[in-house]
Amino acid sequence: MSSEFLFHIKETMWTRRYAKRTIDSYLYWIKAYIIFIGKIHPKDCHDKEVEQFLSYLSNTLNLAPKSQALALNSVNYLYKHILTNPLSMELRFNKSRITPKLPTVLTTSEVKILFSLLNTKNLLLCQLMYGSGLRLMEAVRLRVQDINFDYHCIQVWNGKGGKHRTVTLAAELSTVLKEQIERVRSYYQLDMQNSAYSGVYLPFALARKYPNAAKEFNWHYLFPSYRLSTDPDINRVRRHHLNESVIQKAIKAASTKSNINKNITCHTLRHSFATHLLQAGADIRTVQEQLGHSDIRTTQIYTHVIERGANGVASPLSTLI
Repeated sequence: MSSEFLFHIKETMWTRRYAKRTIDSYLYWIKAYIIFIGKIHPKDCHDKEVEQFLSYLSNTLNLAPKSQALALNSVNYLYKHILTNPLSMELRFNKSRITPKLPTVLTTSEVKILFSLLNTKNLLLCQLMYGSGLRLMEAVRLRVQDINFDYHCIQVWNGKGGKHRTVTLAAELSTVLKEQIERVRSYYQLDMQNSAYSGVYLPFALARKYPNAAKEFNWHYLFPSYRLSTDPDINRVRRHHLNESVIQKAIKAASTKSNINKNITCHTLRHSFATHLLQAGADIRTVQEQLGHSDIRTTQIYTHVIERGANGVASPLSTLI
């Protein structure tokens, strides 16, 4: 990192045990803010410049509300924890009001077609995203011990917003999941013979609480990377989880082959999970819990594809035809 100031922010966040993705996101927006103010030091600016920056993101860049909120959180962290000069609680800026897009949802037939075109190495992970409503990163970060075969459920730890939840597991996946665990075991046994191997990555709090867990089998990733790598932050050899880009590319390739005229991404499988549960008569509160939504209004967006129309309201025209 060329900027000593940005490097200092990174080091500070790292010592406070922020997640790597959070650090990267915050640094991206702090850098964008510094460029916006003409590369003068942020200590010489405050509320006025931050308000102008946030309004610029909305007015000129037409940024989505979530992205603008992330930018605000990043700059707020800068002033509160780095410069120790907190921003005002009453910032005045033009908030983004972009109407969120309705989610793309596949029919059950389209899901079958998509799955039939996936490589067998990637199929199971995609089946979990659809069958359990997992986000892509939640799926690739699963560990062996997160699968509960007795109660057919999956423990999701530190999902979006740092929340934990329990989701359903299709019993039909039990056999292939056990086969996958045996593949993980073969990697594990091989790695444990490597004197340079430092064990699987664990968040700081877990590593401190369970000092031997990094080399215990159950803590290893359910979908491990095909090769060992060196942890760049502490220079230790580990086997990380499968890179999410592998699944993204697989879904894109299968989507292209399928000729399904929809913009299909990994998240489409999660959207389809929620919509199909509602179509099958599941209570919306149950679906909310499965998805890990804090606000039920987020879950209600999936009612748009239910056969009987928005929010389950039947059209009066249906009685005439």
